[in-house]
Amino acid sequence: MQIREATAADWPAIWPFFHTIVAAGETYTYPRDMDEATAREMWLLTPPGRTVVAVDDSGTVLGTAKMNPNHMGGASHIASASFMVDPRCGGRGVGRALGEHVLAWARAEGYRAMQFNAVVETNTGAVALWKSLGFQIMTTLPEGFRHPTKGYVGLHIMYQQLCG
Repeated sequence: MQIREATAADWPAIWPFFHTIVAAGETYTYPRDMDEATAREMWLLTPPGRTVVAVDDSGTVLGTAKMNPNHMGGASHIASASFMVDPRCGGRGVGRALGEHVLAWARAEGYRAMQFNAVVETNTGAVALWKSLGFQIMTTLPEGFRHPTKGYVGLHIMYQQLCG
């Protein structure tokens, strides 16, 4: 697996699984009916943000991540990121590889920490992955997410200090 900068040419491969994941409404706070143009604009970032794809040897997109400052101004030293793995590629280490890549990028860019603002507590695979990569649950907003089948569930804020 290779992780490289995403290009506009990758979007047709990203959109189908992006749309499937968002429409399911189980893991992202995005509107379930988000249209393709809006999704593309918010996912394919420009500097200081960055978007990458994980691809296999044949160039097939397996997953993607976007990374950026979590806030502007006096809080711009904290990074954030979002990840999507094609559900057909689950269990192949794509999420871990993307997570490790994003953390290395944040360290290289001089960020002091990384914060995930909204990790749905029922997304146990993601929570376990982020914990295994050194993130802590700083707090959970009770009933912060309306899950389509489980009702109101918690929304974690996760954090990892990178330096200092």
